[in-house]
Amino acid sequence: MRIILASSSPRRKELLAQLGLGFAIISPDIDESLRPDEDLTDYAQRLSREKAAAVLRQIDQQPSLIIAADTVVEHQGELLGKPANAQAAQAMLLRLRGRAHTVISGFTVRRAGDTSRSITRYARTIVYMREYSEAEIAAYIASGDPFDKAGGYAIQNKAFHPVARIKGSYSNVVGLPLEALRLALAELGLPTASD
Repeated sequence: MRIILASSSPRRKELLAQLGLGFAIISPDIDESLRPDEDLTDYAQRLSREKAAAVLRQIDQQPSLIIAADTVVEHQGELLGKPANAQAAQAMLLRLRGRAHTVISGFTVRRAGDTSRSITRYARTIVYMREYSEAEIAAYIASGDPFDKAGGYAIQNKAFHPVARIKGSYSNVVGLPLEALRLALAELGLPTASD
């Protein structure tokens, strides 16, 4: 069966490869606007479903398994998206410094073809940031790394290493909760390399 990752994220591509699956990439194009009064967990899951549906519309009827995900960062009830510029990145990183926030990834695994089936779930990780300095923030922003990441940081960045500790899934913070995804894939009859 053809497996499709509905994402252009290099981090999700690297994570999915860890499961030992061969897959193609198709980037979905959807409206990612947050709806009024929408819970952020519901928002992440809705976007993952919409991404999977958008990819399904782009492919032929060949049996396929589509994996789609969306990751959001929540701090004090507010969504922190991808910073648009250096000032926004600095504001986010200062806001998160020394504090805890939540990373939520919604994901959908959708089997298309003869036996259509879909599973949508989420993972939640509490992330505790360290007390990095303003000079470290400036150097990190100058590297260009914050701009395509929700919350303006990458947990895996070894030079900046912004995170002190986490409670939950590390891969969730990177962008794809592998532990929960493995379980969903097994439910759809697709074993992974670790199974």
